[in-house]
Amino acid sequence: MQQDNDPVSVFKRATSSTLRAIAERTDINITYGGEPPGLSGDRARLPMPSRLLAPAEVARARGAADAVALRLRHHDSKVYAHRMPASDAARSSYEALEQARCEAIGARQMVGISDNLAAALEERYRRQGFERITERDQAPLADVLRLLAREAMTGEAPPPATRNAVDLWRPLLESRIARGLAALSKVVTDQDAYACEVRKLLQQLDFEVGAEQDSEENEDSNSASEENREESPASAGEQEGDTASMDSSHSEADSEQGEEEQTEAGTEEMEGELREQSGGEDPDAPGQPWRLDRDPVGTNDPLQYKAFTQNFDEVVDAAQLCDAAELARLRLLLDQQLQHLQGVISKLANRLQRRLMAKQTRAWEFDLEEGLLDAGRLARVITTPLTPLSYKAERDMEFRDTVVTLLLDNSGSMRGRPIGIAAMSADILARTLERCGVKVEILGFTTRQWKGGQSRERWLQAGKPQNPGRLNDLRHIVYKSADAPWRRARKNLGLMLREGILKENIDGEALLWAHQRLLGRSERRRIMMVISDGAPVDDSTLSVNSGSYLERHLKQVIDWIERASPVELTAIGIGHDVTRYYKRAVTIVDAEQLGGTMIDKLAELFDESPAPIAAPSARGSIGRPGTHVI
Repeated sequence: MQQDNDPVSVFKRATSSTLRAIAERTDINITYGGEPPGLSGDRARLPMPSRLLAPAEVARARGAADAVALRLRHHDSKVYAHRMPASDAARSSYEALEQARCEAIGARQMVGISDNLAAALEERYRRQGFERITERDQAPLADVLRLLAREAMTGEAPPPATRNAVDLWRPLLESRIARGLAALSKVVTDQDAYACEVRKLLQQLDFEVGAEQDSEENEDSNSASEENREESPASAGEQEGDTASMDSSHSEADSEQGEEEQTEAGTEEMEGELREQSGGEDPDAPGQPWRLDRDPVGTNDPLQYKAFTQNFDEVVDAAQLCDAAELARLRLLLDQQLQHLQGVISKLANRLQRRLMAKQTRAWEFDLEEGLLDAGRLARVITTPLTPLSYKAERDMEFRDTVVTLLLDNSGSMRGRPIGIAAMSADILARTLERCGVKVEILGFTTRQWKGGQSRERWLQAGKPQNPGRLNDLRHIVYKSADAPWRRARKNLGLMLREGILKENIDGEALLWAHQRLLGRSERRRIMMVISDGAPVDDSTLSVNSGSYLERHLKQVIDWIERASPVELTAIGIGHDVTRYYKRAVTIVDAEQLGGTMIDKLAELFDESPAPIAAPSARGSIGRPGTHVI
């Protein structure tokens, strides 16, 4: 009972009650921990306060709670989805501006909420290293737009940690969207009108926003499904009955939107900025996977990488592709098949863990005004009573501020022992790094169909136009997200053993997808490890394009990530020489070498100094095929 009445417990109960009151929701499940604050369904995550309950810490925790509560109170998911832009780059800014709107409503109504939100924003961007930003390219455009919109709607200046980053962008953005920002402040309480103004603002920045989503049409397409049946390469002509995409990519109308000529003033000036930031490369050069011109993509260059349609692509959670009972059975099968390897890989994982733990040299800062009480200096209080108490705080360990993405090739050639060992290695690696405080994301890539699927049918119906580009339905699988604990995602890895899951592999777009997810993370260091056993192959695409079509795009994507991205890229080839693609790579002959090689490569990366902190400009990055990226 005494424990329930200690100051921290009282503070947590008060904060939880306030959150539910502001949100006007009594069904919210609130948890406190070390995870970044956020909202997932009816679960709210808030930072765990320390026993000291210092005023600054209290304000930050309350700010995180207020941000969640205001989102629950003022956000309508249907309106949000209806007005959502087409491209990923536009969506990130759209989301940031929607959060700014929800917080602005609360900040306008209550001064206390405004102060709490400011404290939470200051802490968030300080942790992301905004104080160290010296170049415009290092500051994510979505965050800068959020801060400028907050300033326009509430009159509050950006938090101190972000002012330099905002000032780097301010002259360019205000010259183009000053009126758009002012328009947002007039409709802040009307989400639909606000979303319309946001779309206009993004168009002024040359984002690809596409057509608005038809909610009824989406519901019909999401509810449509076909009868499932197993399939092998021998039955390539048959259609696989997979559930319709839960996260379909852009429609054909969306992808064609970027092909229309835009006449807004100042586009020439913005293009000059884009070319300058992309290193002066010619955007019209053949084979470039993105374009800055206003010409229809691929019209002048038949080798330009594109997708004939992205209507049938999907990004899907592994649990959605299989029922729970089947998933548990597959996981048990995986454990049984690889039981004799588990001990070997576990020993290697323990070696990696010891190397990481060795980096956790406890470093302290002393003589602080808040933190943990410094017991070693209490004697001064007795000898010199007027001396104030001294506090200390442990410095953050740099290697902990890291996220690792394991991108697994889920093609048919990986069937059997290679995919089983890849799954087990990823599983043990995720457990090991989680114990060391490093977050891990496990992703897979394949296609929904053999021989083209619905994309090829659409192409046949269109009269077989020349140079159609990628001609199959992508399936990108999330086995474990970075924020999900290992115990919750453990069963998902068994899905790789399911017959019919492994099909074709289109590596270039998979790397872009995984890379985009990494750029959305707040960690200072981002590592991507690709495990593959061959070059990209898709019979449907290669039968109507050049034989090197997919391979050339993969090389372009790898070159861009290695040259211009803050993501550290490494690869392991199973029986396939990947060193001709990746600068940092290793090739193994036997799949049973995979676990040890993965651990050794990660150990090498952690022993190296982190790459320079920089983020590729949202306007100078490779985009999805057939889209225009600002």
